[in-house]
Amino acid sequence: MPDSSQRPPRLILASSSPYRRELLERLRAPFDVAVPAVDETPLTGESPEATALRLAQAKARAVAAGLSGGERALVIGSDQVATYDGQQIGKPGTHEKALAQLQDMRGREVLFHSGLCLLDSHSGDAQCVDVVTRVRFRNLPDAALDAYLRTETPYDCAGSAKAEGLGIALLDAIESDDPTALIGLPLIALTRMLLAAGYPLLEAR
Repeated sequence: MPDSSQRPPRLILASSSPYRRELLERLRAPFDVAVPAVDETPLTGESPEATALRLAQAKARAVAAGLSGGERALVIGSDQVATYDGQQIGKPGTHEKALAQLQDMRGREVLFHSGLCLLDSHSGDAQCVDVVTRVRFRNLPDAALDAYLRTETPYDCAGSAKAEGLGIALLDAIESDDPTALIGLPLIALTRMLLAAGYPLLEAR
């Protein structure tokens, strides 16, 4: 039997998001999914960056707290906050709220803060980063926005548009150092963290 001390640490994605799960699968490393119980309400006066980072770390720590003490795990927490004109934009939840979001954002630049945290369950050490994506929305008429929403129903996405799908047609430009950050999980930042934590991402497993 292989020595358990030589095995890679267990990877756990602390998220209910199917988008983050699909992105993490690109790394071809085995992982588990655990849904953290975290209140995602922003704190009074909290900046979008601070909200994204706080919630990413809170999600990772909530899942790590439920693990048994024997096994080392690397827990991935992530959260995304969209903002323009100093106000935070959450997940719309309904068609009416999503349409109102898209109407407000058309022709504007919106910043998406993707908070990412990799937590070592043994040491408690956390690597955290905020990856910022600048998105410029096209100035489209109400009918086009309504048709998009009814086609893709992106009511669980901050900003009401899925850039990995038809929502790309609503966008005029995307600027980011990490191309998957807008979808929900910055993979360039995550792979940097995994390698720093000693995870054998590019070795035979």
